[in-house]
Amino acid sequence: MTLPSSRRFLPWLLILFIGSGCAALIYEIVWFQLLQLLIGSSAVSLGVLLGTYMGGLCLGSLALPRLISPRQHPLRVYAWLELGIGVTGIGLLLGIPIIDRIYLVAGGEGFVGILFRGVVCALCLLPPTTLMGATLPAVARWLKTTPRGVSWLGFLYGGNIVGAVFGCLLAAFYLLRVHDVAVATFSATAVNGTIALVAFGLAALTPHHPSEGGPGRGFLERAPGFWAVYVAIGLSGMCALGAEVIWTRLMSLILGGTVYTFAIILAVFLAGLAIGSHLGSVLARNAAHTRMLLGWCQILLATAIAWTAVMVAKFLPFWPIDTSLSQSPWPIFQLDLARCLWAILPATILWGASFPLALSAAATRKQDPGRLVGEIYASNTIGAIAGGIGFSIFIIPWIGTQQSQRLLIGLSIAAGLLLLVPILQPFRTSQSPAESWKPGQKITGVASLVAATGVAFLLALGISRIPWELVAFGHRIQSKGIDVVPNFVGEGMNSSIAVTTESKTGNRNFHVSGKIVASSNPQDMRIQRMLGHIPAMLHPKPRTVLVVGCGAGVTAGSFVLYPEVERIVICEIEPLIPPAASIYFGPENHFVMNDPRVEVVIDDARHFILKTREKFDIITSDPIHPWIKGSATLYSKEYFELCKAHLNPGGLITQWVPLYESDPNSVKSEMATFFDVFPEGTVWSSDFMYMGYDVVLLGQVGALKIDVDGLQNRLDHSDHQSATQDLQKSGLRTAVELLATYAGRGSDLKPWLKDAEITRDRNLRLQYLAGMAFNVRESQLIFSILMDYCRYPEDLFIASEPLRKALREALGFEKQQKEE
Repeated sequence: MTLPSSRRFLPWLLILFIGSGCAALIYEIVWFQLLQLLIGSSAVSLGVLLGTYMGGLCLGSLALPRLISPRQHPLRVYAWLELGIGVTGIGLLLGIPIIDRIYLVAGGEGFVGILFRGVVCALCLLPPTTLMGATLPAVARWLKTTPRGVSWLGFLYGGNIVGAVFGCLLAAFYLLRVHDVAVATFSATAVNGTIALVAFGLAALTPHHPSEGGPGRGFLERAPGFWAVYVAIGLSGMCALGAEVIWTRLMSLILGGTVYTFAIILAVFLAGLAIGSHLGSVLARNAAHTRMLLGWCQILLATAIAWTAVMVAKFLPFWPIDTSLSQSPWPIFQLDLARCLWAILPATILWGASFPLALSAAATRKQDPGRLVGEIYASNTIGAIAGGIGFSIFIIPWIGTQQSQRLLIGLSIAAGLLLLVPILQPFRTSQSPAESWKPGQKITGVASLVAATGVAFLLALGISRIPWELVAFGHRIQSKGIDVVPNFVGEGMNSSIAVTTESKTGNRNFHVSGKIVASSNPQDMRIQRMLGHIPAMLHPKPRTVLVVGCGAGVTAGSFVLYPEVERIVICEIEPLIPPAASIYFGPENHFVMNDPRVEVVIDDARHFILKTREKFDIITSDPIHPWIKGSATLYSKEYFELCKAHLNPGGLITQWVPLYESDPNSVKSEMATFFDVFPEGTVWSSDFMYMGYDVVLLGQVGALKIDVDGLQNRLDHSDHQSATQDLQKSGLRTAVELLATYAGRGSDLKPWLKDAEITRDRNLRLQYLAGMAFNVRESQLIFSILMDYCRYPEDLFIASEPLRKALREALGFEKQQKEE
């Protein structure tokens, strides 16, 4: 219980903790966005990032009770911690660019690179996250380890998570959608400052009567068998973060991988934890049975995990609702929220209830509340670190999501049995007469173990593999054709992939995370070839090539047809993709993976370009749609500047820009950003039946002049016949037909792009802008706007009169001139 004079301020403290959780989630989203730009977005990089973040929380929860005396007023300590979080938050905003430059000089590859990423994350995240982890143990000393006091600790923990829900949604749907990371950071800092001022005021109004003991001494009385509680709550944290990794991955297939989808999933997960924490706090008031309740909570979690697994695999993907019918995102967001609540909420409520129940089960009256909270929180966080890193980097790529969810069921059952069956509790430090073995207890314990194991086996048996249609078509599963046959389905470290064949046409599709990213369809083959052949033909003698994004390998394969090319580097983030492309698209990509000139680098492309000292004659970038979470980093001004810095003199870069599943504002942002770095850049269209489809942006270091006659001679030369034949498959038989794909240049589009948003590393609004339009079908409109601004570039094409006239006619300018 609390002191009578301070009880009336507990609701105020709950409000402060809500604000603290809100600021913490804003920081988390901002820091993850900034540091992913630096260390990459691969599973290894994100694992290091997550481990460091949660490691700081663990360190803070353990360190504060050992370093800060209980004689210090808890609210004053809490106020200083909040001020420290705000100061380090601003420090990171200003300091990450400096660390960026240090990282550019140092760093490394392989194990050394991973180690250095960990050091970078530690330098950035440990100071603020250590302070965050210390806040709950600090305030815990304002309470007593009585049932009522422990119950209030659970309420404070739950309030913190309620604030986190609000912070998550505020950051995703407003601060980063409308503003940038600076505004988001200063907003969170303002919350920290307000909390600190109020906490200082409360400290001045309420007396503090410290108990005996100092840092690291006293209050060491332990509950019998406390280690079983610590291990159980650690396993609970492991399952919670492991499930979050699995279910976020699967639910993003169902809902679409936008930043809003991830925000909704995280918000529902946190909301469940908050609800459960408040329920657990109410139950914790009856301390006599909390150990048993905590055990049964873990047993019930096995059922809840099975529920979510069945919903995700068998029901949610096939709900008879076609979200493509709505072009407004808001009805879709409401539906996404409902589906997340239906599938995820039961398990998250039970995980949320586990924390206050564990506090109560491990509490004794003569115990430092700060140390109790710190150790329980640290145990839970250590488990969460193991779950988050282990499942994302090792377990899912090894055994897949189906077996991973079965493992979660087994771990939950084990945690419950550890608390409920005495024979499985080897960590007891004492044994009172009440705890001594009773007749038949061993038999009961063994029977419970066998029964629970049987239940776990039956639950695990009911978990199915996710349908291949979900991996292939994602949120478009309702529009899947009935004539599609799966050839391959795999779950990799970063993405799930599938290869399918259309029975009627024989065309093969390459799917990544629920999207068709490449295919053997004529219109797709055309754009994939153009990304490679246009720069290869326009560059006088390309020797080194960097291909960003492997896909089906068709773009990379176009370069093996040029005898002057000596080196081709393919940078791909998902290890499963290059082998699948080699097996299923070998003829289309000219078996590029078997070419001795080719090196495949498995890494985040931005991180690779940031670290490599190599320069290239050609860089071709074919990222996924910008509305996919994290992909906007490959559309930013800083990314294009990185590419430009890694081009040799006279080097060329091509960038894929989709017109479908997009809107004019998103396309304008992509083009304006590219032309800001490459002002002499041009646009090349893969128009299909006047529907728009895709365009290729071409940039260069310096001015570009295209010798049309020279290009035709190159196409006719015997050593380029393989490349010429490959182009002819897409109807590009002559230099005129190849150059007739010209669709304008940056200078033509200036009036249209004048108000466009420039995508910057600190303002990745493109992914939020595009995320609002991923259901929009305006490709034809966008293409017609581009054509309205297109003018024949007399200073770009150098040609003899016959070819110049033929090219003007092919582009439609000869007819236009006659009409004028």
